[in-house]
Amino acid sequence: MKPIILLLLAAIGGTGFAAEQSPELPPTEIVARVLRNNPMVQATGSQIRVEEANRARLEAGTHEWNIRLGGQQRRSNPATGSEERFNEWNAALERPLRLPGKASADAELGAAGVSLAETAHGDALHESSRNLLKSWYLWLKETAAAAQWAEQVALLGKQGKSVQRRQQLGDAAQLETIQTEAALAQAEAQLAQARVRQQTAGEDLRRRFPGLPVIAPASLSEPTAIDGSEEEWINAILERSHELQLARGESQRAQMQAGRSGRDRLPDPTVGVHVSRERAGEDRIVGAYISIPLPGGARRATADAALAQADAFGRREAAATQKITAEAATLYQSASAAFATWQAGRNAAERLTRAADMTARAYQLGEGSLNDLLSARRLANEAQLSQRLMQLDALELRNRLLLDSHRLWDLD
Repeated sequence: MKPIILLLLAAIGGTGFAAEQSPELPPTEIVARVLRNNPMVQATGSQIRVEEANRARLEAGTHEWNIRLGGQQRRSNPATGSEERFNEWNAALERPLRLPGKASADAELGAAGVSLAETAHGDALHESSRNLLKSWYLWLKETAAAAQWAEQVALLGKQGKSVQRRQQLGDAAQLETIQTEAALAQAEAQLAQARVRQQTAGEDLRRRFPGLPVIAPASLSEPTAIDGSEEEWINAILERSHELQLARGESQRAQMQAGRSGRDRLPDPTVGVHVSRERAGEDRIVGAYISIPLPGGARRATADAALAQADAFGRREAAATQKITAEAATLYQSASAAFATWQAGRNAAERLTRAADMTARAYQLGEGSLNDLLSARRLANEAQLSQRLMQLDALELRNRLLLDSHRLWDLD
């Protein structure tokens, strides 16, 4: 079966991983459009603009020009005449100044915030891709189950007609007709339940991902063995993990914030110029001044808290690395085991189907009982359904491995 899209991947650690999109998956361009229209993905896109504005704020700084105006009336004591009362005024223009190094640190913090928002946007895309993949394969499994039960109903229907003809010819007992009808009724009940589950899964997929064409594929690809070692896949997933990049970015920003808080232990000075008019204009004063806050315990505590916060984020990064490594190893083992499990299930289904066909021929020749035939048909149906689900499990786990290593639907 020809794939829809062929993706050639670069070699990692000396091993080349080649991936091709399974034909049962929707086209990449449709997936990209659907995911980018997802409200959560769009929300993280808006957050990038928030951080860009925050970066501009940090680069500009919070220090602004300040104007002070004042008026007063002077009275001389003891007064010697009515002219000993004077209306006076004063004005000042001042501005706090960031000490050297603080402006560049603020710019770095702003850039780090934008980078984190972009990583969060990519993470939202990836998580939405995961959810789509999971929901898609759930719908495929329910579709496969409904198709299998439909085949079983058709097969038992033919069997029932054959038993009725034999009964009319006096070659079958009434009990065999009842047994066939009971088996058919059970299969029809299973089919009805499977179709309800299929419809529910399909409706959930349409509601969660509007615009995604929920159309059953014409065929399913056969699973293939996972190429490459466990360590190579773990490294590939770690290298492109948004979750790890977020943890690492938060740790780096916390370290920047700790450095910035350390600089704030030395307060920024305020410089200004002032003019005043005193004694009704007899005295005119022009001057300059500088104001420096005296640092206290609050600044030291803020810096200590920032250092502790940086340490906490550093440990969260280590925890994220540990978690993602464990999940990647589990996923690799599950994907590898699913391929072997599907092979075993397919072999069992083929043998049980062949046994059911042989039992049917024996029954037609009068060498077996209907009970044996119905039992063989039931076992063959269960094996065929099981191998279909195993096939989809193997495909889903393989594609999940490719998705987490950004070899499938790499949209960011």
